[in-house]
Amino acid sequence: MRLLKLVPDGTNIPFLRYRNVGFALAILLTVGAILLVAFRGLNFGVDFAGGLMIEARFEEPVPLDRLRAQVNAMGAGQGNLQAFGDPRTVAIRLPLPPGDDEAVQKVVADVQAKLRAAYPGVEFRRVETVSGKVSGELIRQAALAVLFAMLGISVYIWFRFEWQFGVGALVALVHDVAVTLGLFALFQWEFNLPIIAAVLTIVGYSLNDTIVVYDRIRENLRKYRKMDMIPLLDLSLNETLARTVVTSLTMLIALATLVVFGGEVLFGFAIAMLIGVVVGTFSSIYIGAPILLWLGVGPHSFVPAAAPGARAERVG
Repeated sequence: MRLLKLVPDGTNIPFLRYRNVGFALAILLTVGAILLVAFRGLNFGVDFAGGLMIEARFEEPVPLDRLRAQVNAMGAGQGNLQAFGDPRTVAIRLPLPPGDDEAVQKVVADVQAKLRAAYPGVEFRRVETVSGKVSGELIRQAALAVLFAMLGISVYIWFRFEWQFGVGALVALVHDVAVTLGLFALFQWEFNLPIIAAVLTIVGYSLNDTIVVYDRIRENLRKYRKMDMIPLLDLSLNETLARTVVTSLTMLIALATLVVFGGEVLFGFAIAMLIGVVVGTFSSIYIGAPILLWLGVGPHSFVPAAAPGARAERVG
C-alpha cells in the first residue's frame, strides 16, 4: 500500500521571499490584538472578575435586554448577562452581597425562585462565587505564570542555540499569546482559568514547533557553511514542513471536534488552543526564521570554520 504524503518529496516553497509581508502582518495582528485587549477588554469570568455567576438554561431564547431588566429589579445588584454557548443559555453575573456564605445562598435562592416564576422550566446548571480579593490574586498569578513561562523558554533556547534564537522565540511567543487574547477580546468569549491553561499550552506548542525548525537550521548551518542564509532558511523550513503539517493538522482536527461537540465547558479551552495552533505555526515560519536573518545569524556566528578536506558543501 502506497503511503499518503501530505507534503511531496522535493517541496521547495520560497517562504523567505514573503518574509517582509509575513512579518508586517504579524506586527499588525499583534498591535491590533493589544489595542483590542486595552480598549475593548477581556470578558473575565467569575474566576477573575469576582462576584456571583448563575448559569441558566431556558426552554426558549429570552431577549437579554428584557431578562437584564428583570434581574436588575430583583434587588441583587446590577446584573451582567451574556449568552453562553447558545441563545437559550445565559450567564448571569451579580456582585457579591455583603456578609457570609448564608447571605450569598439567600441571594442565589431568591434570584432562582423569581426566574422560575417568570420562566417555568428554567434549568440552573451551575452557581459560582469568587471574592474580589481572590480574583485579584488569580489575575496576578496568571499573568506571572505566562510571563515567567515565556522568559524561561527564551532563556532555554538562548543557552541551547544562540541569543538570536532566544529573541526570535520570545517575539514569536508574544505574537501567539497576543493574537489569542485579542480574539478573545474581539468576540468577548469568557476568559477564565482554563483559558490560562490553554495559553500556557499554546506557549509550549509554539516552542516545540519553533525548536524543530531551529534545530534543522543549526544542522544546516553546520552542513552547508557556504550556503547563503535565505536559501538555507528556506531549505530548513521545507525539510520540516511535513512534520509541521502533520502535527498541526492532527491537532486542528481534534480541537475542531472539541469546539463543535465539546459543549460550553470545553469551548473556551478548545477555541483558544485552535487559535494557538494556527498562529503558532505561522509565527514559526514568518517570525522565528526571518528574525535570525535580520539579527545576522550565519555559519560564522557559532560554527567553527570548516577543517581542510571537509566534504563537499551545497552552495546557494
